[in-house]
Amino acid sequence: MQGFFWGVGIFLVVNAFLCLWRAYAGPTVADRILSVNIVGTKTLVVIALLGIVFGRSLYIDIALVYALLNFVVTIAATRFLETNRLRGDWS
Repeated sequence: MQGFFWGVGIFLVVNAFLCLWRAYAGPTVADRILSVNIVGTKTLVVIALLGIVFGRSLYIDIALVYALLNFVVTIAATRFLETNRLRGDWS
């Protein structure tokens, strides 16, 4: 079963590099933000797979923190793209 997880992990890493190429060659900023978010999600899944393969629950915790950071960075980048500022009217 570990061979299957290693194969899925390698496939996701190769796929993440294709998404990074898309981020480099994307025609718009929104395409680049989306492809970087996809790379972050694939990284999250690879970290979780490593946690399963090695039997370490710490990797799952790291994956959860990485998911939260990925979400916050994506929201901040899209807000900056939409409004050209990061602060709202409430501050």
